Amino acid sequence: MALILDTGPLYASLDRSDADHSACRQLIEQAEEQLLIPGPVLVEVDYLIHRRLHPGALVALLGDIEAGAYEVIDLVATDYRRVKELCDRYADADIGYVDAAVLAITERLDEPKLATLDRRHFGTLRPRHVDALRLLPE
Repeated sequence: MALILDTGPLYASLDRSDADHSACRQLIEQAEEQLLIPGPVLVEVDYLIHRRLHPGALVALLGDIEAGAYEVIDLVATDYRRVKELCDRYADADIGYVDAAVLAITERLDEPKLATLDRRHFGTLRPRHVDALRLLPE
């Protein structure tokens, strides 16, 4: 089992001024399982860091990845088919590439939970492998 991190909790854990900082930092620090960052999430977090924080936050995050605190997981060929399906099926709900990619990876790894602050989108998405994802932090 692993804990897959969407953009919100990962970014909030880095930004002390974020309203969700404490809950997300605690979730990540207390996780007893492997922490996975989908590749597209890392790009979004980089964008947010450069807009809102000091570049040192990205350097620190990359250092944590290098040290093994997080593993970046990329999409595989079959994930892109699922991303396309999700973007098409949920086009009216404004489901974008990153959310669809996160769900595709979550499904492929058969994870019943997801660390996300995006309850609007992930509460709407219907995964193939479970009735609904358990969204953390609760």
